[in-house]
Amino acid sequence: MHVEGVFQINSDMYPQYWTTGIGGIFMKYSYEYKRNCVELYRQGKWPETPEGTKVKRFHDMVRIWVRIEDACGPEALQHQNQNKLWTAEEKYELVAKILAGASVTPTAIAAGINKGLLYQWVRCYRMKGYQGLVARRKGRPPKEPDMKNKIEPAELTPSEREEIIRLRAENERLRAEIAIVKKRIALREERFAAQLKAKKLHSSKNCVTKGIS
Repeated sequence: MHVEGVFQINSDMYPQYWTTGIGGIFMKYSYEYKRNCVELYRQGKWPETPEGTKVKRFHDMVRIWVRIEDACGPEALQHQNQNKLWTAEEKYELVAKILAGASVTPTAIAAGINKGLLYQWVRCYRMKGYQGLVARRKGRPPKEPDMKNKIEPAELTPSEREEIIRLRAENERLRAEIAIVKKRIALREERFAAQLKAKKLHSSKNCVTKGIS
């Protein structure tokens, strides 16, 4: 289609801010602005290129809007929520279109997302399959394992068995030594008690002898 001339669009519909996203920094356009650009294009006119945007890139964008409207209707130009939480099924629907040969840019714009994000989904799907589109759970994993999932103990290695046998033998040796020490202490206590008893008996005999004399 041959387009001539450049026409200024009402400033109330003009995109006035930039936003960042995966793939770089890009200007966010309102639905009314897109519709006016498409109407001017169909009339053979170019809308004025926004400040800070290259002319060729902006013209390519307008052509994409026209193709989107032709394929999906004007409602497809509405800007959807960028913060939407996409399910794995919704991501796969878009990825499947790209794998079937659809262009990334118009598909992303029609879905209301940055094309860089769509590229990322396609890459994740090719690397990990459907599981790569499943959102990861945030936060730290639980400290305690789930008791429902029983963990089978691993078999001991030869070196681990040898260490267990060595420790058991060491424990037996320590028990024997402790028993010997206890016996020695008991004997000493018995001897001390006997000596104390004998001393008291001797002392009492001396007292009786002195009393008689």
